Amino acid sequence: MKRKTILVLTALILSTSLCGCNDKKNDQPAPSPAVSLTEESVTETSVVETSLPEEPAAEIVLEDGQYIADFTTDNSMFHVNEACNGKGTITVVDGQMTIHLVMPSKNVVNLYYGLAEDAQKDGAELIEPSVEEVTYSDGLTEEVYAYDVPVPYLDKEFDLALIGTKGTWYDHKVVVSNPLSITNDEFSSALEEGQYTIEFDFEGGSGKAYIESPANFTIGQDGMTATITWSSPNYDYMLVDDVKYLPINEEGNSVFEIPVSSLDEPITVIGDTVAMSKPHEIEYTLTFHSDTLKLVSDTE
Repeated sequence: MKRKTILVLTALILSTSLCGCNDKKNDQPAPSPAVSLTEESVTETSVVETSLPEEPAAEIVLEDGQYIADFTTDNSMFHVNEACNGKGTITVVDGQMTIHLVMPSKNVVNLYYGLAEDAQKDGAELIEPSVEEVTYSDGLTEEVYAYDVPVPYLDKEFDLALIGTKGTWYDHKVVVSNPLSITNDEFSSALEEGQYTIEFDFEGGSGKAYIESPANFTIGQDGMTATITWSSPNYDYMLVDDVKYLPINEEGNSVFEIPVSSLDEPITVIGDTVAMSKPHEIEYTLTFHSDTLKLVSDTE
């Protein structure tokens, strides 16, 4: 009996002791494992970085007017005429952009704004060419095709398919970028000062006299000027914006240096000729083409 009592008391003591240990253990937080913040451990730790989404670049909106811009493609075989220095002329009307592209030849028969697959569908609106004459630096002239292509946006690729003389359509990605407004101040200040040549259209008069194209063209701190040479020695002065300019030569065909206020827009000038029974002022129109500018020498 005595032995049984001792065993019961021993069991009670052990039970009380174990319960006390569990209560003490539950009251204290579990110790954290030791962490060594060495350079190696920090480097190897996987860190998830979060960042805000990039805002889309603001779309360039051009005011109505004319601009010269770069035209690039995904294939070196598809490019503008070498006389255009990789550029075309953008015209903006009511916010809609169109770029005038002069081709190297007549080998590009049609263009299509979109994919080649769609260009071959019934009712597809193909871009038809116009014929233009270009003059190269060596004086050679050639008739080539030119196209007016819609431009949906600047600095981003868009689809422009073409078909050549072999009758096969090809897909291309093209980009129109770096538009530069064609005004006397902005355009000339953006170009390198120096001597250029430039082509122009000439209209007016009876057709007996003309001005040689291309002309020598100067860009300086005071703006743009063109040196124009008549096919006749009988012009004794010219009027530009009611300002009289006299010939800069004494012999040979009449040569004048006149200011150019803008490019790719008609400029009205007056030439006074003494070829008739009495001096006679005749009105002419000159349109200088910005995409034909070729640098001859800089001012340095």
